[in-house]
Amino acid sequence: MANGEKRDYYEILEVHRNASETEIKKAFRKVAIQFHPDKNPGDKAAEEKFKEASEAYEVLSDAQKRAQYDQFGHAGVSGAGGFSGGGFGGFGAGTPFGDIFGDIFGDIFGGGGASRGRNQGRRGDDLLYNMEISFEEAAFGVEKKIEVPFAKRCVTCNGSGSKPGTDPKVCPTCRGAGQVRYQQGFFSVSKTCGQCNGEGKVVDDPCPDCRGKGSNKDTKTLSVKIPAGVETGSRLKVTGEGGQGKGGPNGDLYVAISVKEHALFQREENNVICEIPISFIQASLGCELEVPTLDGKVAMKIPDGTQSGKIYRLKGKGISSLQGYGRGDQLVVIRIETPTNLNKKQKELLEEFAKISGEDVHPIKKGFLDKVMDFIS
Repeated sequence: MANGEKRDYYEILEVHRNASETEIKKAFRKVAIQFHPDKNPGDKAAEEKFKEASEAYEVLSDAQKRAQYDQFGHAGVSGAGGFSGGGFGGFGAGTPFGDIFGDIFGDIFGGGGASRGRNQGRRGDDLLYNMEISFEEAAFGVEKKIEVPFAKRCVTCNGSGSKPGTDPKVCPTCRGAGQVRYQQGFFSVSKTCGQCNGEGKVVDDPCPDCRGKGSNKDTKTLSVKIPAGVETGSRLKVTGEGGQGKGGPNGDLYVAISVKEHALFQREENNVICEIPISFIQASLGCELEVPTLDGKVAMKIPDGTQSGKIYRLKGKGISSLQGYGRGDQLVVIRIETPTNLNKKQKELLEEFAKISGEDVHPIKKGFLDKVMDFIS
């Protein structure tokens, strides 16, 4: 900028002042990839834009520095950028650049940034198992046995991947390090060796049983406890029961829950909704019903004059809380059925009932008509 004036950090990254942390990170990543010196060798303008964007990101990605900048501008964060003259400040542990520069290097060099060291080994893959359970099993919990795949160590080669009597050889590309290093301008970047996949060794004469993998596919039976209160979309984590690690820990197994629909019940949070049909005579005179619940049938009295849509609550007859704090309720919704296919005698009786009823026995209708008259008057 002219006279040494700094540009607005939000303008540099092309984001709004209320941009989220994710939006700021995404914007910086886009700019950094575009103007990275190693993609623009000898381009001083691109190098300056990269420095400028990096300085803006260091401030805006830090909540405290960003608040100071929003209040006082560049004066509030003077010296925060850490960039001067000919080079960059440190990007070591604890700086906001650790994760994002790993992503950028992946885009520039076609692989991950900082890779795992050879001695750390490789963690196994996570597995996903889709499980469908009944409404009642979701309400009360259940224990299920499932069959899951796993990689079993090959007994022929004892997991080495090499034909018996032979051994894996040191990888000629990475010389056993499991990583290859590239010098790119200002940075020295390591990535996982593509020939040995980070193992540091290669198999020239593979095992005939596992074909050099060191393991064979198998299945195992697991007992999984499904807690009471789960619902469709719930995921349970079974630690260490995923794919087998290579020198590292096993992956995890995730059980994705899907709950079948019930013929009588619907779920609303931890409450159970059940609609009960009754006749207009039962609703008018009152009655006693047997209402189905998750615990079996219960007797419930319906008072006379009950209207369709009336809700009655049965305490503690709902679904157990996933956190273990008791159970929800059952909400019994009354639905009054209008009779159909009436014979002549039934119609005559209803017509007689209508004549002697008047409006006094229809409080909802009478109230509605009163509101209509008030509206049009």
